Amino acid sequence: MTPRPRAAAAPGALEIVRRAADAALSKKAHDLVALDLRDFGSVSDYFFICSASSDVQVKAVAEAIEERLREAGARPWHVEGLEGRRWVVLDYVDVVAHVFHQKTREYYMLDRLWGDARSVDLDLDPTD
Repeated sequence: MTPRPRAAAAPGALEIVRRAADAALSKKAHDLVALDLRDFGSVSDYFFICSASSDVQVKAVAEAIEERLREAGARPWHVEGLEGRRWVVLDYVDVVAHVFHQKTREYYMLDRLWGDARSVDLDLDPTD
């Protein structure tokens, strides 16, 4: 009897952050930041935050993140804001990815709100 193939394990939280960053970068997102929130007892372990220059780019970046993570076996628990295209939140429970239109990010200053959090090395290729 041939053993049944095992499904690939879903990536860990840090791997989700790095894959989200890579996907965002592939759609030319900018100002990529990852914050480690584990010391704050927040609802998530990590925030990934990036900006896009237009509504269309916000949607493209969010969809690229969701597709890349789905390929790796991670599915969002909830997605919010895709229709409005100003601030899309992809909630993977341990990781929440925020894709902002640049002006919206400047208004809410989410990365400053969590300014005490440690930054995470996204391990991106410097030529990207």
